[in-house]
Amino acid sequence: MPLLDVFFATMWLFLWILWIFLLVRIIIDIFRSRDLGGWGKAGWLAFVIILPFLKVLGYVLARGREMSEGACRTRRRVSTSSAPTSGTRRAAGAAPPTRSPSWRTCATGA
Repeated sequence: MPLLDVFFATMWLFLWILWIFLLVRIIIDIFRSRDLGGWGKAGWLAFVIILPFLKVLGYVLARGREMSEGACRTRRRVSTSSAPTSGTRRAAGAAPPTRSPSWRTCATGA
């Protein structure tokens, strides 16, 4: 097998894995979305499954901002729920927590 064939096979494998990852992420976002009703979720899901290449591109273009806002909400919820309480930090002698740059980006909407 020539080296160029190995390169193209590897490239296509990578693109398929990337495609499956994007498809799973979009389906999770459809079900997680609070601003879509039941029929909206069913419609987007049907479009993504029936015509995946065109509709996934359309979904990312139409609702890409909502996807990032949902990811920020999840990140904020997880980081605040898993943060130790001030009493625990005081007992451990740790410094007050600082916010990460990704938190600031989500909080400001930038």
